[in-house]
Amino acid sequence: MENPIHSMSALFDQLGLDSSTASIDEFISQHRPLQQATLLHQASCWSPSQASFLQQIKQDDADWAGVADQLDTLLR
Repeated sequence: MENPIHSMSALFDQLGLDSSTASIDEFISQHRPLQQATLLHQASCWSPSQASFLQQIKQDDADWAGVADQLDTLLR
């Protein structure tokens, strides 16, 4: 698997969330486990704009998709 172009910290910045390692760990801890049938962008923890961004990057297979996939895995 290729390393993502963007870091998890950069994704959290893009989503307008605190991007410190401790905050990312806390976010993941608070919002897991995500049900297997729930797509990442459908999780209740996102604002409409965050959900839209996550959906768009997956649809476009954008360079953010790799790190979004990592976040999805961490939330499972």
